[in-house]
Amino acid sequence: MTRGRTDRRSLLKASLTAPLAFQTAPTATSSKDESTFGPAKLFADVKAYAEAGNKQSGGVGDRWTADWTARRLANAGFAIERQIFDVPWFDATHCELWLGDLAVPLVAQPLALATEARGLVAPLRLAETSDRLDGAIAVVRLPYRRWSSLLDRAAREPLPDALERGASAVILVTTGPTGEALLLNVPSDRPLSTKPLALLAPGRAEPVVEAARNHRVARLILAGDGGTRPAENVIGRHVRDARRWLVVSTPRSGWTDCAGERGPGIAIWLALAEWMPRAFADHSLLFVCNSGHEYENLGASHIAEKVGPAPAETAFWLHLGANVAARDYHETPNHLLPLPSADPYRFLMTSTEFVDRARQIFKGLPGLEMAYPSGEGTAGELAEIVKAGYPRHAGIFGAHRHHHAATDNLSAVAAEPLAATARALRDFLAAIILHQR
Repeated sequence: MTRGRTDRRSLLKASLTAPLAFQTAPTATSSKDESTFGPAKLFADVKAYAEAGNKQSGGVGDRWTADWTARRLANAGFAIERQIFDVPWFDATHCELWLGDLAVPLVAQPLALATEARGLVAPLRLAETSDRLDGAIAVVRLPYRRWSSLLDRAAREPLPDALERGASAVILVTTGPTGEALLLNVPSDRPLSTKPLALLAPGRAEPVVEAARNHRVARLILAGDGGTRPAENVIGRHVRDARRWLVVSTPRSGWTDCAGERGPGIAIWLALAEWMPRAFADHSLLFVCNSGHEYENLGASHIAEKVGPAPAETAFWLHLGANVAARDYHETPNHLLPLPSADPYRFLMTSTEFVDRARQIFKGLPGLEMAYPSGEGTAGELAEIVKAGYPRHAGIFGAHRHHHAATDNLSAVAAEPLAATARALRDFLAAIILHQR
């Protein structure tokens, strides 16, 4: 199936005027469905995903996950194809700051520019002053946040400001809940810094900040290898002739192991792939699992532009983004204390006609119970879907406390809230899917 050149406005108008027929209640669930959406099976899939390791696009963990999800879709009766595209990569071999005899570990922020082999020797300066930074290593302390993207205004603006004031390198302190350095999403086509850029964990920042206050000389070493490599979107189709499409998408890549960021979305996506061919026999199904997410939704842009069916042929598009169902924590001055509930910093956005129904079905699920109309603004890969003109859609996105941290491992997911979220998504689809007459 390929998208024709039909005018997008005509397609959108046709889809908006198509007759609507709603199921008045979720379809009855079988014991097989209960197992598919049960906590044990869902958590086992998160565990498998987490154990694949680092999920940077085109890397070993990402490739393993692509093969695994493709097999699972094939076992559920989908025809599989893979959409290949190029992504950047950078593996740091040495990234640290030396203050006399003290070595402070740093994290290279892709797209990284390396220093000379001996490093860059220069005074440290705090960038929050209004002074010139000529030749200095600027230390930029970001405000407290669950950081995700270097395009975030609070990160984007101080970086070029420090460079314009003459900094020879920049260290970003990514202040957030875990105290870890947090890698930030970036465009794939160019570095956002013309000088070496590294990240510093706020938990290790005190001696560096103190040295910057006193303009102490330090040595910054950033070395590694990089280039481009292939990544792929996994695409599964279950075609029923002349039937409108249901689309379910989820990203699988990210900077770290991504157990909480991506694992719940992957597990629920797999459960829906097993259930939906039985539940919606009157529709064709398209399931997509994207790479390239950390490069500002690179994989998703290829899907929306080249793979998705025409909007007028699409009954509904569900997107499962970050923090679909990660664990919540109490924050204390020195620790994150795990809770058995879901992190509420997750957003459910849907086309306006489904908002009330979503609020009914997701009632009691932290964060998701207040669904919002997507016309108020979307984020992440859902924004690509809305921008492409798909009028009937829903998506979950957010950021849990270990978002983009090296500590985003299996402990960031709890089985029961994962299953509760999966069941609610199942019931929501059963309640609002459009049926052709």
